[in-house]
Amino acid sequence: MASDRSPAHPATRRSVLLAGGAAFGAAYLPRSAHAANGRDPRLVVIVLRGALDGLTAVAPVGDPDYAGLHGAIALSDTGPNPALVLDGFFALNPGMPAFARMFHDKNASIIHATATGYRDRSHFDGQDVLESGFPGPGHTTSGWLNRAIGELPKGDRAAVKGGLGVGAVTPLIMRGGAPVVGWAPTALPQAADDLAMRLMELYRARDPDLARSLAQGLGVEKIAAREMSDKPPHGGNEAALMRRVGEGVAKLLAPADGPRIAALAFDGWDTHANEGGATGRLPTLLGGLDGTFDAFEKTLGPAWKDTAIVAITEFGRTARINGTVGTDHGTGTVAFLAGGAVKGGRVIADWPGLKQANLYQNRDLKPTTDLRAVLKGLLADQFGLSAQTLATKVFPDSIGVAPMKGLVA
Repeated sequence: MASDRSPAHPATRRSVLLAGGAAFGAAYLPRSAHAANGRDPRLVVIVLRGALDGLTAVAPVGDPDYAGLHGAIALSDTGPNPALVLDGFFALNPGMPAFARMFHDKNASIIHATATGYRDRSHFDGQDVLESGFPGPGHTTSGWLNRAIGELPKGDRAAVKGGLGVGAVTPLIMRGGAPVVGWAPTALPQAADDLAMRLMELYRARDPDLARSLAQGLGVEKIAAREMSDKPPHGGNEAALMRRVGEGVAKLLAPADGPRIAALAFDGWDTHANEGGATGRLPTLLGGLDGTFDAFEKTLGPAWKDTAIVAITEFGRTARINGTVGTDHGTGTVAFLAGGAVKGGRVIADWPGLKQANLYQNRDLKPTTDLRAVLKGLLADQFGLSAQTLATKVFPDSIGVAPMKGLVA
């Protein structure tokens, strides 16, 4: 069982698309009543494709074996470019100051030494497992987040609005039978208002349900165009683009009639060479992720207090650096949680230690927390899905993986 880590508990271990389930094909659902308890929960899942080095993202500076394994890219809480102290044992990469602030404000937490049940280190299969939610690869027709939406009560606001899939292609995690609006944060050609109105009139006469779905999709497009077109990213750099995507998604989630559940993906986390520790390639990427979290906080407005964001990756990287000062495909890694709904200020880890005998297959951070437990816990706390539904419908064949409790305040 995962447990909180603290100094008092020393360690021992982003136009509308016709993609699967998109707006044009989505079934219309009636508007729902307000949430019974006054909350209006939102959930954002960020997939970091390429396998994140959790030991450089969140360094176990208190583990005596860490520095020797991570060598030239090992972080330290002292010296130039010091890591950002979290709890006395773990320290955050200096590329993530906004997340560190959220952590200390109790609006962010970290799950360390976590992984899915997949162990073979193939990006293709690992991402399949991560996004499909099945125990093994080969299940690419639907994703766990779409299935979760499909299991919500029909009057639930999140079910009514469906999901938001961000990207030129809807991410696997959001594909399936539940209604999904697609949005790609690029300057794609947009339909003229006159054409849109003609289509609306045609569909209203012949297919009212499709007309309603089209209206929802056009609404998303108008919001996106208004908020994004006049704000080019500073310098066009990768980190700034990541932040812009976060701003765009938040603009779509914030309105009372917007979607409540979104999924997006950022590529580029495969750091085999010149990874960087406190500075360099990976810290720059982490800075982009940090800017995304910050953009959500600043853009969601009142909706921030009911929002949970989780950033996940297909697997981790080796504990020991390689000859090109990078890391190879590994196993255990980290998941980041942020949002006003998050019970924050914690690094949750059953720390396995980094001695050679404690490494998974003598090379990787050993995973001690099943990532599905974290995702189940968020779905249970935010939307009330039962453990049985989560184990059989959302994450099939996972009855032995209990939802992690207490992730949401």
